[in-house]
Amino acid sequence: MESHVVAISMVYPIMKTIVHKGYDTEPFCSYASFDAALLQDVEERIAAEELERLMIAAATFTQDDHFGLHQGQITEFADMGILGYVMMHSQTIADALAAYQRYNVILCSGFNLDWKVRGDTALIRMYVEQPGRMSRHCVEDMASSLYQLMGKLSNRRIPLQDIQFAHDAPADTNPYMAVFGTVPRFSEEENVLYMSKDVLNYPVMYSDSKLLRVFETIAQETRDELMQAHLFSGQVIQWMKTCIPSFFPTLQQTAVSFRTSARTLQSKLKLENTSYNDLSVRVRKELAISYLKKLDYSIGDIAYALHFSEPSAFQSAFKKWTGQTPGQYRAQIRSKPFEAKQ
Repeated sequence: MESHVVAISMVYPIMKTIVHKGYDTEPFCSYASFDAALLQDVEERIAAEELERLMIAAATFTQDDHFGLHQGQITEFADMGILGYVMMHSQTIADALAAYQRYNVILCSGFNLDWKVRGDTALIRMYVEQPGRMSRHCVEDMASSLYQLMGKLSNRRIPLQDIQFAHDAPADTNPYMAVFGTVPRFSEEENVLYMSKDVLNYPVMYSDSKLLRVFETIAQETRDELMQAHLFSGQVIQWMKTCIPSFFPTLQQTAVSFRTSARTLQSKLKLENTSYNDLSVRVRKELAISYLKKLDYSIGDIAYALHFSEPSAFQSAFKKWTGQTPGQYRAQIRSKPFEAKQ
């Protein structure tokens, strides 16, 4: 699991659980040799094994051998960020699970779920996308939180028919009864929750189609940015955007920055079905649209910020990209003030 990364927000529930148990987080961070300053950067991502290490350290620090299980019990939708809000406004439990599947990468890469129906039973499987196993605390946190959230989404008690874990049983299995209403089977091949297939069609109590569209748009954009960041073209785009305030980088300047030749850089981009020119257009177009939504920026200012030789060159380029002049696009924004704030 060394290639997996998780959002720093995945550490927040650990800290919340520690406080919930009556401990201070500062001594814990010292105990676990964890830099608490990382929690201040919402864009920070850490290795999955670091999260697992912190979970194990928290279990030892709080003397709770079922730390992950108990952490899952107090999970709230807000702990999952934008993903939680998409789930909360989905129409049915199945839709909420599909949202988890689709946008889980926002929280962590590599951990996910799927489900299937066998007869009258729905089997929800939690797994690691690459060979390897999650630690017991991480698996039980995921199982416990998922089960709790499904109950909150539907405002119903959801009896489990069975539950199985791939890890070995701990010395004390009594705590599982309070969480799941049953004692799991351990040392199985997979991590699975078993319940009635009817649960998948339970309506979500908080469902709001308008809010769902808003939150899902944000989730999709965030997901796309994360997926793009893993590509070479995504790295080039980020490099261009960091240069924009000062200059618009040429192909040669970009190649030098990536310690390669212009030809090699173009070859790498070609493997991802793009080119340096395509990325240049994309970056300028995205920034232009972003700037035009800020109505206090003049079109001349935007042309200057994007390093066009003159406003007319910007206007010609923008019309080629969108079929509208910058002025026409801005007039359209003024007629839809809500969109201008997005």
